[in-house]
Amino acid sequence: QYSPDNVAGADGDIDPTEITFPGCSCLTSSCVVHVCSCLCRGENYTSLCLRPPDEEEEYARPVFECNAMCQCGESCQNRVVQRGLQFRLEVFKTEKKGWGLRTLEFIAKGRFVCEYAGEVLGFNEARRRSQAQTSADSNYMIAVREHLHSGQIMETFVDPTYTGNVGRFLNHSCEPNLFMVPVRVDSMVPKLALFAATDISAGEELSYDYSGRFHNLPIPHREQKPLEEQNRLRKPCYCGSCRCASFLPWDSSLFS
Repeated sequence: QYSPDNVAGADGDIDPTEITFPGCSCLTSSCVVHVCSCLCRGENYTSLCLRPPDEEEEYARPVFECNAMCQCGESCQNRVVQRGLQFRLEVFKTEKKGWGLRTLEFIAKGRFVCEYAGEVLGFNEARRRSQAQTSADSNYMIAVREHLHSGQIMETFVDPTYTGNVGRFLNHSCEPNLFMVPVRVDSMVPKLALFAATDISAGEELSYDYSGRFHNLPIPHREQKPLEEQNRLRKPCYCGSCRCASFLPWDSSLFS
């Protein structure tokens, strides 16, 4: 079933449509940095392109967009991901990787391309579904871990297997042209937004790094080289890049 946005999972633990953020009180058509409460951490976008982090920043800056409770207008420049698809994309059959997704028009570096949307699950349901899979099954579930300043880790599990959007057709690449950023609009449940890492030509296949290492800090300990007995669950990577790791990324945390 197609859904452009995240939906509550079968376990009902998390409702991604709930509005919990109060919103800003800006009365201008577009919000201003350090005046708007949604932009207190700095500007998110410049001409619709995600603003790159400053070189002195150790961590990626969190992205909060204006939301349904804000008094600014729909034309506010701090509303990008929530507007959804802005480019013509095409699902197509690849030679070795099953279905894939490509763009039919040029996409500039930093532009929002699409969201990875599906059922937002709690940990127990995500683990149950993962353990029920066999090596022959396609795995669409993604586990996103955000490392907070306090040292805590915030986990988000999204599964578009049964309900999802066009993002489920994105293939992995060890040298991708997209990168994922959690963007928050109405609540702390993030939208998993994919942005262009470079200029992308019309007809080019879209891809991102399933491991999340691309545009992020070095590989964490829990995702290092898997044990030999886990290799039987791993699938070969056909991205064809010069830096191909031969296997798709593996995270055993939901299987332990």
